[in-house]
Amino acid sequence: MFRVPFLVAIALSIAFGGGIWSTLWALEATTGFGAIRLGAWEAFPEAQTAKADPYAKSHRAAAGALLYGSAEGLTFTAGTDETGATLRSDCSYKIVGHTPPARIWTLYTLQNGRTNRPQDSDLPVALNSRSILRQTDGSFEIQVSNDAQPRNWLAIPERGRFRMRLTLLDTPAAGSSGVIDLSMPAIENIGCGNA
Repeated sequence: MFRVPFLVAIALSIAFGGGIWSTLWALEATTGFGAIRLGAWEAFPEAQTAKADPYAKSHRAAAGALLYGSAEGLTFTAGTDETGATLRSDCSYKIVGHTPPARIWTLYTLQNGRTNRPQDSDLPVALNSRSILRQTDGSFEIQVSNDAQPRNWLAIPERGRFRMRLTLLDTPAAGSSGVIDLSMPAIENIGCGNA
C-alpha cells in the first residue's frame, strides 16, 4: 500500500536533488561564455553587461556585483601564474608590469569565491592604482605573499588555493574590441615553502 508512494517520493527526491546539484555545479564550473585569456589573466567582457549569458548573470547576482556599463569597467581574474601552475598560499609571487589604461584599478585576492578577509585587519588585502609605488616608466612590482614584504605587498590567505581579481574602472579597454591586444602584468612564482 505504501510501496508506490514511497518509490515515487524516492524518485522525486533523486530527481530534484540531482537537478539542484547539477545546476549548482554548472554555475560554479564557469563564470560564463566568451572568455578572453591574456597570459594568466582571464576576462569575460560581456559578463558585466546586459548582454551577459545566464551563467554570468547568476554569478553576478550571487556575488551582489554591480552591473558596469560597456565602457565603465572590466574585471580580470587569475588562478594560475605565467607557467600555468595554480596559485597557492604556501608560495610567493611577484606581479610585474603595467595595467591597461584605466582611471583607477583595484587588485585583491579571492578564496572559495569570496574576498580574502584575514583576522588581522591591518594586513594589505587589497591594493589600488593610487596606493602603489611605481618605477619611473610607470611600471610596478607587487609582492604577493603570506610574509610581509617591503614596498608594494599584497597579503594572501593563510592556506589553500586562491585567485586574484584585477578590476579596471573607467577604462577604454572595456568598450573596445581590442581587448585581446591589451598588455597585462605578469604573475611570476618566486618561491614556495621555505625556499
